Amino acid sequence: MYKKYCKDLRQSTAMAAPAEVEYNFLGNTGVKVSNLGLGTMTFGSCTDGLFPAFYTNPKQLDEGTSHKVMDRYFELGGNFIDTANIYANGQSESFIGSWMKKKQNREDVVLATKCRWPMYMNKLQNGQGLSRRHIVQSLEDSLARLQTDYVDLYQGHGWDSGTPLEETLTTFEDLVRAGKIRYYGFSNVCGWQLQKIVDTAKHLNLRPCVTLQQEYSLLCRDSEWDAYEVCRNEGVGVLPWSPLKSGMLTGKFKRGETPDSKSSRAGYMSKNATQGQIQWSPWDQVKEREDYWKLIAIMERIAKAKGRSVAQVALRWLTQRDVVSAVIIGCTSVKQLEDNMGASGGWELSPEEMKEMSDACPPKTPSFINALGAGRENKHASMKKLYNTGTSA
Repeated sequence: MYKKYCKDLRQSTAMAAPAEVEYNFLGNTGVKVSNLGLGTMTFGSCTDGLFPAFYTNPKQLDEGTSHKVMDRYFELGGNFIDTANIYANGQSESFIGSWMKKKQNREDVVLATKCRWPMYMNKLQNGQGLSRRHIVQSLEDSLARLQTDYVDLYQGHGWDSGTPLEETLTTFEDLVRAGKIRYYGFSNVCGWQLQKIVDTAKHLNLRPCVTLQQEYSLLCRDSEWDAYEVCRNEGVGVLPWSPLKSGMLTGKFKRGETPDSKSSRAGYMSKNATQGQIQWSPWDQVKEREDYWKLIAIMERIAKAKGRSVAQVALRWLTQRDVVSAVIIGCTSVKQLEDNMGASGGWELSPEEMKEMSDACPPKTPSFINALGAGRENKHASMKKLYNTGTSA
C-alpha cells in the first residue's frame, strides 16, 4: 500500500518531483539506494551531548517537521536514510523510529546508523569506541530507538586506536550472522586505515566493508588522494557527507557579508565557534579564499545555463563521481529538501563542466608523488569497479 501511495503521489501534477530518481548499488552489494540519501543530523535538539553546538542550532527540526521531511523524501523517490546514535543524543533515531512505525514501511527503507562516540560526556570509559562491548550495546540501544529488528548498514563512526581491529570486525561479522545488521561500513577514516580494514577482513575471511562515509564536496577533496583510491580498487562505495559544506556551496552567501546566525547553519557556527573549533565554521574557513569565490562564479553560470540552483549543481558534481554510491543530503525544511532532490536525475553536467568545477578548487595532493605515476595508468589493474548509474568524471 505504501509503495502505491508513493507512486500515486509522484505521478500527481501537483508534485514538484525531479524528472527521475537514480539508484545505485550500495558499494559492492546487491542493494540499490537512491543516489541522494537523507541525512538526519538536523533531527532533534539537545544541550548535553557530544558537539552540543550542532544541536542547539535554532534550525534543528522537531519530531513533526522531521516526519514531514521523511514523507516528502520518499514521495520524491528516495529510499535511503542515514543517522547515528549521537545525533541529538538519540533523538534523530527516535524520530525515524516513530515515523517508520506510523507509516509501517520498514521494508521500503534502506536504513543506516553508526556508533563510536560517547552519547554523554560522563560516559568516557566504556561508553565509547569500537569494542565488542560498546558496539553490541550501542546497536541494541539504536534498534530500540529505531523500533526495528535490524539496520541495513551499521557504520563505525571513526577509527578506534584503543580496540584491536580484529575485535571490531569479528563483532560486525557476528551481528550480520545474528541478523541484527545486513552490512557494515566505516566513516571518517583515512586511506591507510581503510586499507587495513579491507586487508584484515580478507585475512580473517570475514565479510567486507561495503561503504565509506566521508566529508566530500567541491571544497573538501583530500580523500581523493588516498582513501577513494582504496574504495575504487576494493569495491567500497563512498557516501559523501556535508556535500554543500553547511551551505557554502549554495551560492546564497556574498563576499564581505557575514551570514546571519539565525537563518543559516554557517552563520550560527561562525558566531558560536569557540577557540580551537574553527573547523566547525565553514564560513571562516573559506571567506578569504579566492578559489572559493571563483568556484561560486563558475557554478552560478552553469546553474543559470541549465535552469538549476547552485546547490543542485554542487550535488550533481558529486553524484557523477565514479566512486559515489549515494550523497548524504541534510535539510532544515521541506522546501530545501525539494531543491536538493532536483540534483538526482534527468540532467547531467558535461565532462567540460565537471572539469571546470574540479579545476577551480583542486584537492591538495602531493604533486611530486602524483607526477611519479603519470602515464602508467592501467585500466585492467583495478581489482574491482563500482557499478552505478552515475556518470564518472
